[in-house]
Formats: sequence, C-alpha cells, structure tokens
Amino acid sequence: MAQDRPLTEGPIASRLLLFALPTLGSSVLQSANGSIDSAWVGNLLGEAALAATTNGNLIMFLLTSFVFGFGMAATILVGQAVGAGNTDRARRVVGTAVGSFLPLVTLVAVAGYFLAPHLLDLLGTAQDIRDLARAYLQLTFVAVPALLIQTMLMMTLRGEGDATTPLRFMIIAVSLGAMLNPVFILGLGPLPALGIAGSALSTAVANYLTLAAMLAYIYARDLPLRLRGKELAYLRPDPEILRLVVQKGLPIGLQMIVVTTAALTVLRLINAEGVDSTAAYGATQQIWTYVQMPAMALGGAVSAMAAQNIGAGKMERVARITRAGIGFNFALTGGLVVLLLLADRLALGVFLTGSEGAMDLAEHILRVATWGFVAFGVSQVLFGTVRAAGQVIVPLLILTVSLYPVRLGLIYALQPTYGADAIWISFPAAFVATMLMAIVYYIFGNWRGQRIDESGLSSPADGTDPRCAIPAHGARG
Repeated sequence: MAQDRPLTEGPIASRLLLFALPTLGSSVLQSANGSIDSAWVGNLLGEAALAATTNGNLIMFLLTSFVFGFGMAATILVGQAVGAGNTDRARRVVGTAVGSFLPLVTLVAVAGYFLAPHLLDLLGTAQDIRDLARAYLQLTFVAVPALLIQTMLMMTLRGEGDATTPLRFMIIAVSLGAMLNPVFILGLGPLPALGIAGSALSTAVANYLTLAAMLAYIYARDLPLRLRGKELAYLRPDPEILRLVVQKGLPIGLQMIVVTTAALTVLRLINAEGVDSTAAYGATQQIWTYVQMPAMALGGAVSAMAAQNIGAGKMERVARITRAGIGFNFALTGGLVVLLLLADRLALGVFLTGSEGAMDLAEHILRVATWGFVAFGVSQVLFGTVRAAGQVIVPLLILTVSLYPVRLGLIYALQPTYGADAIWISFPAAFVATMLMAIVYYIFGNWRGQRIDESGLSSPADGTDPRCAIPAHGARG
C-alpha cells in the first residue's frame, strides 16, 4: 500500500483530515494553474487574447467534467476492492478505465483539433478574436489525452488510499506550466514566439511530461495499482467492469452538466440586471471557487475512505467517517466563511478595482449568500458516503430539484418583491434544500450496508447472499 495502514484501520478523524488535505492542495493548485495561465496571457498578449482563451477553457471544463464522473466511479470501485483486500480486482478496474478512455480521449483530441473552427461557430465566438481562439483551442485539444488520463490516474490513486502522489504531480504540472508559458508565448532562447498558441502548448507539454513522470514513479515505487507482465492484458476493457464504470459514472458526469446549465441560466438573469451586477457576481464567483474547495476535498476524501470500509464490511466506521467529515466541514468551510466576511472588501479588491457600485454590490452578495457553502459542504460529505456504496442516482435527482424547481422557482417567485436580491437569496436556499434532502436520504435511503461486487449487484457489506440485495441501479438508488 501507498499508506502505512489502509483507510480501514486506525483513528478516523486524523486519517480523514490527513487524506483530505492533499486533495485540497491539489484543488487549490488546479485553480491557481488557470489563474496563472490567464495572468500570463492577459499581461503578455492583452485582453483580446485573454477573451479568446475562454472558449478553450469552457470546452476543457466540459471534457474534464465528463471524465470526472467516470473517474469517480473507478475510484469507488477501486476503493471497495482495496477495502475487501482484492488488489487484483482493483488493478482490473484501473486497466479497464485507462484502456477504455485512452482511445476515446485520443479520438476526441484528433476530432476536436480539426473541428475547432466549427466549435467556435457553435459558441458564437466574436470575429475579432476568432483566429486567436482557433489557435488556442486546437492546441488545447492536443493536451486533452495527457490531461484527462492524468486526471483518471490521480482519482484512482486516491481510491486506493494515496492522496499524496496526486498532489506531488499536480505541483509538478502547475510549476512546469507556469515556467513554460512565457517561454512559448514570447519565444525565449531558440524557440519561436507562438503567442496565444504558446500558452496552450505549455499546458500540453507540462501535462505530457507530468504524465510520463507519474507513470515512471508508479512503477519505480511499485505502487499497488501498477500493471506488470500478464496484468497488462487488463488494459483490454473488461465488459462487466466497463458497464459498472459507465453505469455509475454517467449520473455523476450528468451532475456536472446540471450544475453548469443551471449556472448559465442564472447568469442570464444576472446579466439582465446590468454591468455592475455582472461584475460583482464575477468577483464573488472567483472567491466562491476557493470557498467551496474544503467541502469538495472532504467529500472526495470521505468517498474514498468510506468505499474502502464498505468493501471491508466495516459499516460502523462509515458512519463515523461521515460524522467526522461533517465536523471538519463546519470547522474548515465555516471558518473560511467567517474569515471572508470579516475581510470581504480586501478579498474583493483583488478582482474589483474600478466601480464602487460593483464593489458595494459584491459585498452585499457575499453577506447574503456565502454562508450557504457550509450547507453545501454537509451535502458533499453525505453524497460522498452514499456514492461510496455505488448509489449515484439520488444525488443527481436531489441536485436537479435544488437547482431548478428550488433555485429558479424561488428567483421567479421573489423577484417581483425583492428584485435582484431574489437571485442572491436563491444560492443559500438551494444549498440548504440540497442539504436537507441529502440528510433525509442518508438516514432513510437504501444505500446503507451495500457494496458493488463483480456481478454489478450492490451486495450487503456483511457478506450475506447478494441475490437478496437491492440492485445498485434500483428504483430508489
């Protein structure tokens, strides 16, 4: 194992925190990487080039969201296999995941490179930045195979219980990208100046080098999930495992799409309120990106830790893991919210330097809505636990209800009375609604005591006859 002890043994609270912190560090670095890239492009090439990167970043976000769902499904399967002491099963899952998605993402990269102009048409890219956007987007697609396979491997390593290795290589990827950006953009030394294409190329080179280094490290350290000799045949996808990965991963990927489409719908309503509202919301969004990171990291850590304990049949530890995750969420997310509210103007000043009206409105938005991220964190922990058992449909349904009937319904119901405040109120309202529904499902749902076995059934964690169990994709799951 990559850990001294598996996640099924030892003290829960300290193990969970030590597992979550590297995941949090990886998330911070990933967001910082985008900020660094944008800073280089904006400062070296100007606002038009910065605007042109938006198209590529949006497409990359959607592709990453797609892979995230399947990566999370693989993480759950790996975690349950490791918890059950079945390392061979865990390797089969990794082989199937990589063997299936490597040709798929390669095909997407090749097709995207040649179809980039048509994608820009679909996105309605302005003509004055079209050439810049095409150059950036095409080389963004070149980076896709390395970036997405690297993401998949990092997620499966966390499922095995190793959160430190992904953090190490995220540091390498971000550092390489930051150093290579000005080199390729400006053409330092013997290299030609590539302009905006140099920024995308730096991402591609950094991620291919990092992926190669990570694979070398995995084999040099003989980590449990490496494939050797006859095990390389596991790269030929196992139909049953692939079915499980798709069956469990698709709803998780759809959650990202639900969140994105709901955000775009709300953004249209905010844009209708005027430039100050859009600018204020944009600044708060930048801050909220970091506020939600502790909750996301805790949710991922709880999911990996719970999956191993479900696989080991230790359901009493699963409940304690969940309680510890919720407690840490109140401490980390709650503490961050309080700190932000005490220094809101200072934080917003990083993004807003012009309009005093936008600054005042952004402060108002933070005070009205930011506390809701504490409820968001509780939901992430609870979702992490039930997903660890393979139950992925109910979280998707809960999010859909919270973001559409609740959030949008509340906006339309309150807007005649409260105006733009109805939009800001809808954020914590949706978070609280999600939390309450997640609590109800956690307490009364059919996920408890289940694990995914080789047949795809959710079998009781105590080892009783799986034929008596509820299927993982059953009507209530």
